[in-house]
Amino acid sequence: MLKKIPTRDLCLGMHLHRLEGSWMDHPFWRSRFVIEEAGDLKRLHECGVAECWIDVSLGVDIGVALQPASTQPAREPVAALPPAAEPADDAPPPLDAVTGRGPPAVQAGRAPVGFGDELKEAAAICRRGREAMVQMFAEARMGRAIDAEGCRALVEDVAASVERNAGALVSLARLKTKDDYTYMHSVAVCALMVALGRQVGMNESQCREAGMAGLMHDVGKALMPLEVLGKPGKLTEDEWKIMRGHPERGHRLLLDGGTAGAAALDVALHHHERFDGQGYPHRLAGEAISEFARMGAICDVYDAITSNRPYKAGWDPAESVAKMASWKGHFDPRLFAAFVHSLGIYPTGSVVRLESGRLAVVAEQNPGALLTPVVMVFFSTKSQMQIEPQRLDLSRPGCSERIVAREAGAAAQFRHVDELWMNPEVARRVAS
Repeated sequence: MLKKIPTRDLCLGMHLHRLEGSWMDHPFWRSRFVIEEAGDLKRLHECGVAECWIDVSLGVDIGVALQPASTQPAREPVAALPPAAEPADDAPPPLDAVTGRGPPAVQAGRAPVGFGDELKEAAAICRRGREAMVQMFAEARMGRAIDAEGCRALVEDVAASVERNAGALVSLARLKTKDDYTYMHSVAVCALMVALGRQVGMNESQCREAGMAGLMHDVGKALMPLEVLGKPGKLTEDEWKIMRGHPERGHRLLLDGGTAGAAALDVALHHHERFDGQGYPHRLAGEAISEFARMGAICDVYDAITSNRPYKAGWDPAESVAKMASWKGHFDPRLFAAFVHSLGIYPTGSVVRLESGRLAVVAEQNPGALLTPVVMVFFSTKSQMQIEPQRLDLSRPGCSERIVAREAGAAAQFRHVDELWMNPEVARRVAS
């Protein structure tokens, strides 16, 4: 039997059935489990969700408290899907069981490196990627064949960077000028696809195919009129019809080139399909859209809305994740949950408000602790003044700060926050 109770009344031995509120408002990716550890109980009490449901047929009832059974360290509940993807009656299996592939891929021989160290290599990869895409688009406009295989080395570099530190290249590739957007967007989606592929447990070869598909997904835009592609304003209906033709034009370019794999061909054609069947060009729905194309749809939209475009400024990364989560029917819920897990609920570069009233920019993710990243505190809302930047790891024991909200409109108000999470050397490389 289910009972709705205040979250503060949860105790050890209860079977948590569901937390009321958005799946992004709490640190648990699986919300159906027996509360066996004091650490889990403490995090539930502090998660900010006011009410929840318990199943008294599977655990203790309200008012019946259990003492901790052991002194073992607290463990985080198994990752699961957002509510939109849950079956009605049964708790969803862990993410790897849903994908049928096992845990995220871990490649042998590539030791993880620090976020700051990998940013330097990521900056160099971004430069090479931009040059490669500028050349590819120019050749396509001159009627030459697209040689997808010629980009294999670039995809290998992107994949290797993501394997060493998943957040560095993904975060850096988001930063692009309005003039660079068309080219750097392809590099960014390549990195996002590799990171998502690793999150859902794809092997090394599949991750590279995902990356190649991301790099090639928008080649059809090379054949779009430049005055439409770079128009600094809303497209007319006729211009929109022209732009909607880029998936089929890109698919044809890759077919004619003869070197693109099946995944790249499919993602080029179907990355604008929607899970509910309302996309284009073929209005495919659900499982009729390949997994690679469903991944491409998520990665394409995220980079598009977080980037500066000819006609608008990019949104804050955390605000973008929240907006995407609200678009019902747009994305595969299972893959979107994995995407957020790979990126972070507060992605690097997001501006957040802390409990003290100070503002901070997310500087680095803490794997397994999506609500407690490393941040750089930089602004006091009480004095309405910038303060000396302070690096703060919200996951460290004894840290009294916590994130209470995303800061709406921060991308427009604070235009230089990205310099806070990049070291000066990397910032210079990006600007050059």
